[in-house]
Amino acid sequence: MSERTLAGWVDRLWNHKVHNVVAIPLRLWVGVIFLAAAWHKILYPAKFALSIATYQILPLEYINLLAIVLPWLEIIAAITLISGLWTRASALVMVGMNVMFIVALSLAIKSQTQMTSCGCFSADAEAAMKTIGWDYVYRDIQYLAAMVYVALFDDGWLGADGLIGHLRRRHA
Repeated sequence: MSERTLAGWVDRLWNHKVHNVVAIPLRLWVGVIFLAAAWHKILYPAKFALSIATYQILPLEYINLLAIVLPWLEIIAAITLISGLWTRASALVMVGMNVMFIVALSLAIKSQTQMTSCGCFSADAEAAMKTIGWDYVYRDIQYLAAMVYVALFDDGWLGADGLIGHLRRRHA
């Protein structure tokens, strides 16, 4: 296969509209999970702050701020992701949060920090699951992979971004 043919094939594959269709269930899946995860954090910020403190990564003066800001960032990113508004930007925010979660969990597991809750969901739901371990990291890697895919390939064509673009073109 010639270089020119290969480049054309890669370009067609990279820009194929099927990516937008594949990205929709990924956006919905991760968006709904982040909505569910943020809900109890907003309702019980003190419990979430305690979960953050358990990681022993942040200075104490930043824990309460993170416990208040992070759940709202999760909610906003989840809603915009689900609706397809600022699709790539929302996915990139989710990528950043997932990298942060993966690093924090990995450090806690590696240092054998005793935790009954990773802070991801309600402590009761997590306690019913099992001890915090590498499976939580693998779960977050799946969310990360889904959001990288959305950030790379989903232009919001099937969502609010697409609707806004259509309306702009129509009234231009």
